[in-house]
Amino acid sequence: MEYTQQNAVVLEKYTDSDFESYYSLVSDDQVMAYITGHGLTLEEAREHYSSILQVNAAHPELGFFKIYNTGGTYIGEGKLEWCKDSPTQLEVGYILKKNYWGKGYGTMICSRLLTLADTLFPATDVIGIIDPFNVSSKRILEKFGFESYFVGIEAGLPTEKLVRRNRM
Repeated sequence: MEYTQQNAVVLEKYTDSDFESYYSLVSDDQVMAYITGHGLTLEEAREHYSSILQVNAAHPELGFFKIYNTGGTYIGEGKLEWCKDSPTQLEVGYILKKNYWGKGYGTMICSRLLTLADTLFPATDVIGIIDPFNVSSKRILEKFGFESYFVGIEAGLPTEKLVRRNRM
């Protein structure tokens, strides 16, 4: 079933008690293929989760979010945070469990996160960083007006950066 309504997903910020849900997502090799090239080990996941909690503590509205469908099932992660390389821009991102691929959830998550960005920081550009071979993610970002401005290798991984210029 394909959903088109933005409210078909619920966002909740990760907390200390959510590591198991997070690890169930990022330990999957297929899910992480376009992000790190492999599923995270327990140690890698714990280290990254610690940084997620730091980001979440730094800003009440921005950060990393658990994503639930309307049935209350954890289906993935979304993020909206200040970009590390360009702190005047926001970065959007999303990861879905395999059984939720191709059902419109990526579009719904991106829509919710961009609405949040437009509400909180309407004069701020938003970037998306993807693997250039991840056609689905690129298609989602382009649907929201993102344009590619970099394709290359960063941190040893194929990288494409897309930007959606501010709406002001």
